[in-house]
Amino acid sequence: MFVRFLRLSGFKSFADPTLLEFVRGVNVIVGPNGSGKSNIADALGWVLGSQAPSSMRGASMEDVIFAGSEERPRLGIAEVDLTLDNSTRILPLDV
Repeated sequence: MFVRFLRLSGFKSFADPTLLEFVRGVNVIVGPNGSGKSNIADALGWVLGSQAPSSMRGASMEDVIFAGSEERPRLGIAEVDLTLDNSTRILPLDV
């Protein structure tokens, strides 16, 4: 089983809907400091049920919502969708 898609919208630095597609094998996320790489890891933890703000580098759960910028207002909601690929049937589910 592996992560197939991760869609972020309003989560931390991802104000606009962003779709990350992962393929089998090794996937890497690279970018300069401040580009949101660790926010992707935070989004994975959040969508899998992490509820401790400290585990997502925040003081409160409101910190996961896009806080706004000079060009954009603060958003009122954050959304993360995770799609898992179970085509190898590592989990015996008929879905």
